[in-house]
Amino acid sequence: MIAFLKGVLAAKTATTAFIEVNGVGYAVGMSQASLSKLPEAGAAVEVHTFLQVRDDGLSLFGFLTLEKALFERLIGVGGVGPKVALAALSAFSPAGLVAAVQAQDVAAVQRIPGVGKKTASRIILELKGSFDEGLAGLFDEAAPAVASAANLAGTREALLSMGFTSEEADVALKGAPEGAAESVLLQYALKRLGTN
Repeated sequence: MIAFLKGVLAAKTATTAFIEVNGVGYAVGMSQASLSKLPEAGAAVEVHTFLQVRDDGLSLFGFLTLEKALFERLIGVGGVGPKVALAALSAFSPAGLVAAVQAQDVAAVQRIPGVGKKTASRIILELKGSFDEGLAGLFDEAAPAVASAANLAGTREALLSMGFTSEEADVALKGAPEGAAESVLLQYALKRLGTN
């Protein structure tokens, strides 16, 4: 299996990066978010990769961050292939997609190009419990997820009303998913406190 490529960016299109490694050019499918972070052609690059082997050929997909873990979970959902998974990573940040799945927001997940209500529901059903542990590992390394101040304040008040101390509430909400609703934040905090 090809775990990563380290070479020179030869060119890029709207969906693909062409990376030269020791005289061999690799076509690597990437999300628009990752492609936008690549340097200009001729610069050195390193991308983590996922190799898909099918009867009709091999396809290589690349990632600059730990979004690879989220990509692998998405393609494990019935009816979701690599193109839809890349579309999801183009439409959402990893933190945003995780928050939408945890909030069971079918309408938000349907914003992924090529995903209808049935597929959105299946994505939520199959993934909603898989983000309980290692949540932070799916987010961009350079941009830790931060929830909105208003939702954090409301969730903190709810925890205090349940009898938790200020210190416990602060620790429980550290690293909370970006843009999450108060109900999702409360569930996140209670799991971190070991009550769920």
